[in-house]
Formats: sequence, structure tokens, C-alpha cells
Amino acid sequence: MNTSFSALETFQNCPLKYKFSQIDKIKIPQSPEAFFGTIVHSTLKFALSGSFVLPTLKDSLEYFSTHWNSEIFENELTERSAFAQGIKIIQDFYQHNDIENTKIVDLESRFAIEIKDQKESHIISGIIDRIDRTADGYEIIDYKTTRKLPAQENANTSLQLLIYLLALLKRYPDTPPEKVTLSLYYLKHSTKLSTKKTEKQIEAEKNMVLDIIHQIKNSSFEAKLSPLCDWCGYQKICPMWKHKFVSQEKPETKSQKELVNAYVVALEKSKLIKEEIAKLQESITKLMEQEQIERIFGDNFIISKIGRKTYKYDEDKIKSILSEYGRLMEAMKIDQTKLKKVVQTLPPTAKNSIENARYLEKESFTLSLKKA
Repeated sequence: MNTSFSALETFQNCPLKYKFSQIDKIKIPQSPEAFFGTIVHSTLKFALSGSFVLPTLKDSLEYFSTHWNSEIFENELTERSAFAQGIKIIQDFYQHNDIENTKIVDLESRFAIEIKDQKESHIISGIIDRIDRTADGYEIIDYKTTRKLPAQENANTSLQLLIYLLALLKRYPDTPPEKVTLSLYYLKHSTKLSTKKTEKQIEAEKNMVLDIIHQIKNSSFEAKLSPLCDWCGYQKICPMWKHKFVSQEKPETKSQKELVNAYVVALEKSKLIKEEIAKLQESITKLMEQEQIERIFGDNFIISKIGRKTYKYDEDKIKSILSEYGRLMEAMKIDQTKLKKVVQTLPPTAKNSIENARYLEKESFTLSLKKA
């Protein structure tokens, strides 16, 4: 498989979005967020470029302003806010970085690396924002323009940084991994989250990458709801969202709204009825206990108290008895909850084999309700 970290991350966030973008190749307009990230990245590349004299802060701000596209934003308020944030990021970058003395190895460095499993090889390509030379090695830096600053664990477990590290080790094979600092630079906070990886971590995380690739190969590409949906450009064709965009003029739209409203009313009534039933059950049970009776009579119905006991077997004893008679396997049943936990500890090939051993027994649906 030929892929990229961006594609792998897209699959983890939403398999259906992966299908739309990577398999169906459906193009969508550039979002304001994507444009903002692109222009900030290109401005910082400009700020660090130059054979003899680096651009000044004024030069970089002018570059940013010249390449700014106000038309991509929905309204002037949002556009002005984004522009101001971009200006501040550039100003803070100059303030917190010794640009003149930074030893740049490469900017927006393209790469392609090979990761192998037992059956095939996979090519992962991408672009590293920045590689610096440090006193004892190298630093890989990836710029982030997100609003939130995550925990340090985000850098420690980043598969993106792993892939970039593998690319650098391919470029400089004599470099020990512990001599490479891996950094996520959160520009809106002027904060770098840095980490390093051992050989053991590298091998473990390579298996995690292979696991994602195997999941893609076996995926049915279902939609995955998350807060990221708010920024997705595929909502109009996504089964989770496309009804939101159905024209108000279509006659079925009103009918669908009426169905939803009626469903909500019925659920509210059902909740009240369930609460009333629970109170009545409690009163009836108390009456039976007080009167020491097993049944009570109404005009046309009788309510009886029926006991049910649940037993649990001593597993070790049962296994021993059944094994003695050669019947243990007949009584064994796979606990799917436990199986999922065990599978996470297995190598990718074993995970893939277990995935292939799965079959659809039955399919059912329920309705989930939340406020729009």
C-alpha cells in the first residue's frame, strides 16, 4: 500500500472520510482551517529561507498579508479574527526563536519510507516541516496551528513523529535514534512538546502503523461521528449528515421532521410511563413483603412474584471436569470483550488473521437521539 500519515490519521478519525478522499478521490474546496494552516506554514518557511540574509519580521508579515485570501472565509468577522491570529503567530515566532543562529538542515523535506510486514511492503510518504541540526544530533519539528495545547503524552505517542523519525534515519542511517529530538510546535501557544524514541518504541509503534494499514485493508469504511465532523467537507454526501442539507422545498423534508418530532414526544411519554411503572413495582413489592404474600389480585389480572437465581461456575473446577471427559472445547465460548483486549497485544499479522476469522452473524439497528 502507498499511503501517508495524513491518510492513516484520516482513517482513524473516520473510515468513510478516508474512502471519500483516498479511494473515491472526491475533491472538496479548501476549508478556512486548511488554508490558515497552509499559509502559516509557508510563511514560516519563508522566514527561515535565505542564502545570506534571512527575512525580517516585517518581510514575513508582508509575505503573510500578500498571500492572504479573505474570500475563503464565511464572513468578515471570522476572516479578521483568523488574520489577527496569523499575525500574532508570526510575531511570537520571531520573538521566541533565535532565527539567525538556527542551523536549518531542511525545510518541507519530502520523503518516502518502506515499512514491511511478513507478507508485503508498504510505502509511506510525506513532508517534514523542518529539520534542525543540534549540538549532538537532529531535531524534527512539525508545526501545529490548532487552538488547543494537548498533553505531553500526545507527543510521546505520536505516530506522525515516528514516521518522520524513520524518514530521518533513512536519510542519515548512522544516527542513533536517541540523538534525534522529535517536536510538535504548537504555534498559537509558542510551545514545543518534545520527545525521543528508543529502538524498542520504534519497533512497537511500527507495528501500530502496520495495524492501521491492516484495518484499512479489511474495513467496510463506515462513518464515525466525532467533534471533527463540524469541520468535514464531506457532510453533504455523508449518511450521517446529508439529510441536514436536503432542500426545504422537498415535500419529504416536512414529513421527516414530523417523524423526528413525534419520536421525541413518544420517547418523553415512554420515559414518564417507565418511571410510573417503576414506582408501582416498588409499591407492589413492598406490599407483598409486608403481607408475606406471593400474589395480589385486581379486577381482571393477577400479579405474581417470580424469583430468578443467577449462578456462576467455578471456572477452574469446570475446566478440570470437562477436560477429564474430553468435552472442554464444546463448552468454551469466546468472550469478545476479553478477545478485543488480547488482540491489542498481538503482532499485526496475528491481528489480521483474527480479523479474517470474523464473520457477520446478524445485524440489528437502534435509534439514537440527540439535539441538533
